[in-house]
Amino acid sequence: MKPRCKSFDSKPEAEKWARELETQVDRFGAAPDTRILESTTLSELLERYKTEVSPTKRGSVQEIQRIDVLKRHDISYRTMVGLSPQDISSFRDERLKTVAPSTTVRELAILSHVLEVAIRDWGLPLGRNVVKLVRRPVIRNERKRRLEGNEEQRLLDACDGGKIPFFRTLLVLAIETGMRRGEILGLQWSDISRNRRIISLMMTKNGSGREVPLSQRAFDALTEWKARADVEQLLVFPMNAGSLEQVWRRLLIRAGIAGLRFHDLRHEGVSRLFERGLNVIEVSSISGHKEFRMLKRYTHLSADDLVGRLG
Repeated sequence: MKPRCKSFDSKPEAEKWARELETQVDRFGAAPDTRILESTTLSELLERYKTEVSPTKRGSVQEIQRIDVLKRHDISYRTMVGLSPQDISSFRDERLKTVAPSTTVRELAILSHVLEVAIRDWGLPLGRNVVKLVRRPVIRNERKRRLEGNEEQRLLDACDGGKIPFFRTLLVLAIETGMRRGEILGLQWSDISRNRRIISLMMTKNGSGREVPLSQRAFDALTEWKARADVEQLLVFPMNAGSLEQVWRRLLIRAGIAGLRFHDLRHEGVSRLFERGLNVIEVSSISGHKEFRMLKRYTHLSADDLVGRLG
């Protein structure tokens, strides 16, 4: 074999490196040339991943933003030969001081996939994915917030004082179907079957389509809005996510409601489906949840309603 050499600060470190190379020769018949690891930084891998892999994903915009944040962190200057589980642990602990655990988990997931792609597709001779050796933060962000008392009516009444003519219909649809914000904002009139009273979603967050049945209330609200909407308008609700959040905040102020997020309407909608007697399979087909354990997080049933069903 071609001679290999490397410098170390101590003899034990050098002997450990030599033993690892010999083990690789015994196992694979050859030892990979790891000199490229000494000149390749994590930042370079992140940039290549950002260019080649991220654009192929549906959430590319958000992922590219997170990669830009990672590239500004000190860890991005580490070479791959020196990147260790301890580096990842330190990064995790530092990030947890300034951002939510869910954000840290997403950043660790990106780092892990970058290394996986580098090993499997780019031929980088890394012996292991060091991110997988580090414990992920525990996410405890389950919310139990639902509409209380007359909050639903107050929200709908407050829509009359706003400047968005379709926002009342948007809220009714969110509450009645449990659809995600992105699904509602991307809804087109051609997606709605008036004869079947069904919304057909071609692509959703989990990568597959589904059909959402409409209650009579949701169908009537959409029908009423269509009669007033621009006939050349493709989108049912011509609004982006940023504008929706601004309108939502102003709406809460007019309605005098605190601590309610727009996503809580999805909690409310899915919980109501259960309270109407639908089983888990039926609810998952409407809500789009693929994992039942995730669906459980959204089903905070009203104990008062369940008492009557228990007899």
